[in-house]
Amino acid sequence: MISSLTAEKLACARGDRKLFDGLSFRVRAGQALSVVGPNGAGKTSLLRLIAGFLTPVSGRIVVKTAGTESDDADERGKLIGWLGHHDGLKPQLTVLEQLKFYAQLYDRPLRPSGTSPVTTGEESSGALLERVGLARQAELPCRYLSAGQRRRLALARLVASNRSLWLLDEPFAALDTAGQALVAHLMAAHCGQGGIIIAATHDPLGLGNESLRL
Repeated sequence: MISSLTAEKLACARGDRKLFDGLSFRVRAGQALSVVGPNGAGKTSLLRLIAGFLTPVSGRIVVKTAGTESDDADERGKLIGWLGHHDGLKPQLTVLEQLKFYAQLYDRPLRPSGTSPVTTGEESSGALLERVGLARQAELPCRYLSAGQRRRLALARLVASNRSLWLLDEPFAALDTAGQALVAHLMAAHCGQGGIIIAATHDPLGLGNESLRL
């Protein structure tokens, strides 16, 4: 579990254009941070820096866990759950198959529906799909999902990752009112369990969180 993430004088450039420079902030366990600003300001690029997909021009990102401190991007990546614009779903797999694949990838296999948990807090695949409103679509190939349903499946994958740091790029995108309420509920639950959320968004998260403007 991450106790804090600190950005120290970060600078980011794409091509010849510098997006931001000297950017510093800290987010602690149980907190959420909204990254706001106009299109092209560098909100997604900041998330990609934190995730380790991009390398900063200068500065560093430090993650503290129990008794350790590291600015290594590869180690930080093992603690991150990512929700971006691309869903990464295989169209030929069913919703349930897709969820199981990612759960195994994250080394957190979900127990089959109708079986008893082996460890405290262990969730079944069926219960997780029920939580995101996709229980009836469990055996449906992903190619037939609507944009909102694909987003809900991406949310299920995020929960299944069991990562303490969530990086969310426009988390309310492609979702109706009920879907947006689901996102708000999942985010509140994650922070309530000591997780951290950093979200690039044009919409309020509704968590009483701080905002970082680019």
